[in-house]
Amino acid sequence: MSRQTVSSGTEWESHVGYSRAVAVDGQVHVSGTTPVDDEGEVVGGGPYEQTLAALEIVEGALDEAGASVSDVVRTRMYVTDIDDYEAVGRAHGEVFADVRPAATMVEVSRLVDEAFCVEIEATAVISE
Repeated sequence: MSRQTVSSGTEWESHVGYSRAVAVDGQVHVSGTTPVDDEGEVVGGGPYEQTLAALEIVEGALDEAGASVSDVVRTRMYVTDIDDYEAVGRAHGEVFADVRPAATMVEVSRLVDEAFCVEIEATAVISE
């Protein structure tokens, strides 16, 4: 079994004990990703902008693990207000228009920072 971890370098990874992504035997699993910049500040004021920012981070983790957006087979979107489904879905659709992974969007009572509207997970399978 081959295993590669991808780190974003945040203090939370060592504190909580997780990796931004883990690649194992042709699969890449990207942890729940929120819209933050390198300084830990929230990016985007609304659900559309936050979704694009989170997906940009997901894309970077995939790239570092040797995968790309086109390899994504599954996404999970956690939103704090299901009424944001259209804005979150529009951003997701722009990134995955041709890929069309299996996707789930669920409303949660809150995320780790009350400024977050969305958190996104992704799973990719790298074709041989």
